[in-house]
Amino acid sequence: MSKQIIRTIYLLAGFVSLSLGIIGAFLPVLPTTCFVLLAAFCFSKSSTTMHNYLRNHRVVGNAIRKWEENGEIPLRIKVLASAVMLATVSYPLLFIAFDFIWKIAITTMIACALIYIWTRPSETTDYKTQNLIGNKTAGLN
Repeated sequence: MSKQIIRTIYLLAGFVSLSLGIIGAFLPVLPTTCFVLLAAFCFSKSSTTMHNYLRNHRVVGNAIRKWEENGEIPLRIKVLASAVMLATVSYPLLFIAFDFIWKIAITTMIACALIYIWTRPSETTDYKTQNLIGNKTAGLN
């Protein structure tokens, strides 16, 4: 395939992912963060303008920059994502009758997602060190 076709596919995937992320902000069934991060990745391969727009966006920009630079997921996002995931699946798992194998599958997927989220760093060591050194230096002046 030519580079232009691949770039167009990434661009379309970026817009689809961003659309799903926006919808996910209003529907608890769809995750917002992973779709916005996927959109940022797709735009990084296809559109510098859209990639920069997302990186500098006032709502999602900081999370995207932290993910791209250090693989970080801010603690606030971890807590929010975990709460939404658990709240979304708790009711159906506990109160709706469906095949037990599906309950095991859903529980396993949610557990894997939670493990992945909570094993990512919340803040890089370099940033903590710089902050600590900066605060100690500021106190000495």
